[in-house]
Amino acid sequence: MAEKKKGGSGKIFVWIVVGLAMLGLGGFGASGLSGTLRTVGSVGDKHIDVQQYANRLGQEIRAVEAQTGQSLPFARAQEIGLDQAVLQQLITTRALDHEATQLGISIGDETLRDQIVEIPAFQGVNGEFDREGYAFALERSGQSEADFENGLREETARTLLQGALVSGVVMPDTYTDTLLNFFGESRNFTWARLVAGDLETPLAEPTEADLKAYYETNLDQFMLEETKQLTYVELTPDSLIGEIEIPDEDMRAEFAARADEYNRPERRLIERLVFLDQASADQAAAALEVNGTTFEALVEERGLTLEDVDMGDNDRLSLDAAGEAVFGADVGDVVGPLPSALGPALFRVNGILPAQITTFEQATPQLQEYLASDRARRMVERLAQDYDDMLAGGATLEELAAETDMVLGEMEWYEGYGDGIAAYADFGETAAALTASDFPKIGNLDDGGIFAMRLDGELPVRAATFEKSRDQVRSNWQASQVEDRLRALAETYLPQLESGTEFAGLGLTGVEEIDQNRQGFIGGTPPSFMADVFKMEVGKVAIVDSFGTVLVVRLDAINPAGDNPEVAALATQLQEQVNQQLAQDVFNAYAQDTVLRAGQNIDPRALAAVHVNFP
Repeated sequence: MAEKKKGGSGKIFVWIVVGLAMLGLGGFGASGLSGTLRTVGSVGDKHIDVQQYANRLGQEIRAVEAQTGQSLPFARAQEIGLDQAVLQQLITTRALDHEATQLGISIGDETLRDQIVEIPAFQGVNGEFDREGYAFALERSGQSEADFENGLREETARTLLQGALVSGVVMPDTYTDTLLNFFGESRNFTWARLVAGDLETPLAEPTEADLKAYYETNLDQFMLEETKQLTYVELTPDSLIGEIEIPDEDMRAEFAARADEYNRPERRLIERLVFLDQASADQAAAALEVNGTTFEALVEERGLTLEDVDMGDNDRLSLDAAGEAVFGADVGDVVGPLPSALGPALFRVNGILPAQITTFEQATPQLQEYLASDRARRMVERLAQDYDDMLAGGATLEELAAETDMVLGEMEWYEGYGDGIAAYADFGETAAALTASDFPKIGNLDDGGIFAMRLDGELPVRAATFEKSRDQVRSNWQASQVEDRLRALAETYLPQLESGTEFAGLGLTGVEEIDQNRQGFIGGTPPSFMADVFKMEVGKVAIVDSFGTVLVVRLDAINPAGDNPEVAALATQLQEQVNQQLAQDVFNAYAQDTVLRAGQNIDPRALAAVHVNFP
């Protein structure tokens, strides 16, 4: 069956084929794979070319590297199944090519010619098809004209087959309507919170037996994570600052180097409105004086905002020729037109910042701290190598602490622990990866400090002892007791509320919620609250536990999805999504069937020959 088709979509697929062909020049290159093997297998009567498999696999590896920013060794690519995914894609593609051939789908020579001559890569400087350029481009890509044209025929036929398969695939409206009602429905309900103060009698003090019984019954509430027992040493720049003396001449040199910071001239907060020419600027200035217009109005007439003309704070010199007039004006004055780097402009003064003069004596404490901190960081950096050498030479952490300024410590570390030095990300990452076979070595902290650690032991997930959990046990016991008693109190309200009694009639402060959808959130309620509400029947009342309190909820109305632009947009979006998913499912099922019917024969030797070329 011949099919002649011209149009944008056909051109796009042609260019994709050409692009893939040209990519054969990169990676392995046209001669990157030598030997007698030319295919890695076949599907039906269609072969899978060795070079095609190699190029596609290389592209996928580079794509993963671009996404992760890290090199992907081939061994790792095989571990994640990347090679098998690429092979399966090619098997599916060739199965569809086989299917198209069996069905007699193809394009005629005239259509093929029209597609080729429109490919920019084959056109000369005059925009016309270049026969010699066409042959040269294919020769560079390692393809014959027959191979390229056959591939182009197969690509186009496969596209026609796919289009015929999925075009017109539409999910029934009932499915979309069901989804729309699910997401678009809303609820009206009234709820009230019962707290410990609503109980008639206060909670009694728990006995030791009460707490121990609760602890033993609810051990899952007091579990400790898998824990690493660490010994570590640390040295921070701050710990060395007290030992560092900064000579007076060094502080004076630093003071001089930072003169702009310590001696800031008088400045003005100004706005500048620039004009294209002097006449326009003069006309605007006259409008300010004669017509009574405002600076804001002039800015708005230019299609600008005050943020657009704000210059921030400026000293006199930075304003060049306009400096004297601007600095002679009062706050709120508009002066000009005055020259500026962008043309004549009006300037408005919004504030005056007085000169700030800091003497050397006033700056001395800051200079001392800055220079001492800087030198302490550099001192730690120099010591780090010496300490690392000591550890490599067999010194223990205890010996290192005894002979140097490093401080020895111990901790039980687990994921999420963040006290002290464990708050540093570098420390936590090292602790997470640490094993018993690792030798201590110096690591760096982001503030210039250093550390080293040793794994002494590991503790599995376990329950904390009663003594260590006593405060939490007591708190949880109290919350449980309060919830139990509040739930019992709420149970007495249910019959009356369901029979029509209002919340206020029972002394409850009811909160009415209108048109709340499934994605709604009510502050102070548990995460499952809205899901629980949407399970209720109209007029029914439910009791929901909520962080040591109890919520009483009555469902007042179920509102169907409304007929409004927002719902219409959602309906269109849902219809497109389900249609696309259905089309994809149909195509996947058909593609799998074509592979099974065509049959496949993959050569492991050819695959291995390709794989050895990857690093």
